[in-house]
Amino acid sequence: MLTLTSKGVKAMGMLTDSSFRKRIMDEWIYGYYRIQGVDFYNFNFHSHQEYEIYFFHSGDCRYLINNRIYELQPGDIILLDGMTLHKANPGTDSTYTRSTIHFSPIWLRESLIGLGIPNLLDPFKKLNNCLLRTGYDEFGQFVDGSIKEIGHSLTHIDEEFQRTGKKNEFLEAEIKLELIQLLMGIYKMSQKELSQVTSKKSEKELHTEAIASWINEHYAEKISLDRIAEELSLSKYYASHIFKEVTGFTVMEYVMACRLNQVKYLLEMEPNLSLTDISRATGFESVAHFSRFFKEKVGVTPSQYRKNKHR
Repeated sequence: MLTLTSKGVKAMGMLTDSSFRKRIMDEWIYGYYRIQGVDFYNFNFHSHQEYEIYFFHSGDCRYLINNRIYELQPGDIILLDGMTLHKANPGTDSTYTRSTIHFSPIWLRESLIGLGIPNLLDPFKKLNNCLLRTGYDEFGQFVDGSIKEIGHSLTHIDEEFQRTGKKNEFLEAEIKLELIQLLMGIYKMSQKELSQVTSKKSEKELHTEAIASWINEHYAEKISLDRIAEELSLSKYYASHIFKEVTGFTVMEYVMACRLNQVKYLLEMEPNLSLTDISRATGFESVAHFSRFFKEKVGVTPSQYRKNKHR
């Protein structure tokens, strides 16, 4: 059992910023089993290059994926492509407990081709960040147990590296096989008719999704709360209040998160676009504001971010 120093947070089989991950396993695989509490990291909208398997154990939590909102139930599994903006918005009335696995599809590619199952990652590519509702049935228990085993194996491989300073190829293969078994179970489950859950949403949630959808279409333009309220025929106070209540952050924070995500995409995928072009294309008032905001949120300048990705 590994325990974090952050208040109220415990994790089993955890691998984050260890020397092994930094030197060898970066963008490979890492996971957390049964994290408890809300102090572990900031629950902001974010994206990442790895695929993610998210398992909800208990507590009170809405999960936002781009402009969709899910009211989670114990045993729910979310499959994320990583690049779509997402965030958890846990309540404070009960202990929020979840497990996650992040992994690089590139790391698995050759193994999946060799096994003759190159389509095993289709649920992450084609189901549009779906939710699988298990109700903690047999499949839910299987995923829970698999994440636990992978967490233990990650701890063992890290401890081995700490002792020897070398990567243990046998342990790496073991983790890869454990993950492939988990992905095979997910693939079978995702083929079922009810793999994508649609549930009845409250009026507040429907209005919040409408606001988020509108922002996703217009974030590159000049946006104000007044304009959003007018376009959607809502009162300014109501729109602001329900968005904050449902998502956990303000309308303008969501606008800036959408802009930041698109900036990252353009920096990586459009190497010939200048920073001026990117700032204009994503709705920033000036290059100076764009650069300052990016450095504040990401920790490096846009130019350095682009250089790091292309390197």
